[in-house]
Amino acid sequence: MIELRGIEKHFGGRPVLEDVGFRVHGGRMTGFIGGNGAGKTTTMRIILGVLAADAGTVEIDGTPIDAGARRRFGYMPEERGLYPKMPLTEQLVYLARLHGLDAARARRSTDDLVDRLGLGERRDELVEKLSLGNQQRAQIAAALVHQPEMLVLDEPFSGLDPMAVEVVLGVLRDYAHAGSPVLFSSHQLDIVERLCDDVIIIAQGRIRAAGDREKLRESHSGLRYELTGTSDTGWLRGVPGIRVVEFDGDFAVFDADDGAAAQAVLRRAVELGDVSGFTRRRPSLAEIFKEVVQ
Repeated sequence: MIELRGIEKHFGGRPVLEDVGFRVHGGRMTGFIGGNGAGKTTTMRIILGVLAADAGTVEIDGTPIDAGARRRFGYMPEERGLYPKMPLTEQLVYLARLHGLDAARARRSTDDLVDRLGLGERRDELVEKLSLGNQQRAQIAAALVHQPEMLVLDEPFSGLDPMAVEVVLGVLRDYAHAGSPVLFSSHQLDIVERLCDDVIIIAQGRIRAAGDREKLRESHSGLRYELTGTSDTGWLRGVPGIRVVEFDGDFAVFDADDGAAAQAVLRRAVELGDVSGFTRRRPSLAEIFKEVVQ
């Protein structure tokens, strides 16, 4: 488990991170989301030791992280950092050797990742000749080729088409299922919601929400409901304690002052013979994000 406690960072006297703390559990995918300038990349760089925190600690399984522990990480920066004029597999083998793998293991790991990430037909091409999407896959391979125990990935899905996203997701899931902590940032909230076990939301350098994805959705669900009728549900507008949020003929989304008001809607719909679906609506990750950062 990776744990951050009380991380502080200032640039030019301006606070960038304030009392940042969260956990990344082994065997779980953790999505790290926030707007531009929220502090995601700075936090990741502090975990990896690229930047030093002004205060706070980073620990692995209760032990302060050091240079030796950081060699166990696979890190992918948002900016591509591969050698453009070097052939893909030659470069991956070279990076694996730098991390201490012998020649045979470095070659096996390279061949495995190139195939799994769908780069087999491009294995001997120069990196600069790859499409932008394939360069992104190559960057992911570079973060994984030394067979790390923990992953920290900054925007790994940027520039990938839907098919490539699925390929990368499969590889990352395998790491999580093997027990590795996996932390990644992304602006694509639909991917985070679909993939992650845990979610961390940061805004203006502070953690605004963190925890199990489904528990977060439940805790922010409020009293919002969906009603699907058999005819026009416009009668909802006249029910006390109800505020219609969305309306489209036989479908409506509404907020209720309390559970009694919601039950009154259901009873009225049944009396009218005008209900084919009624459910409490849990918010999407995008809706939770908007709520906690405002």
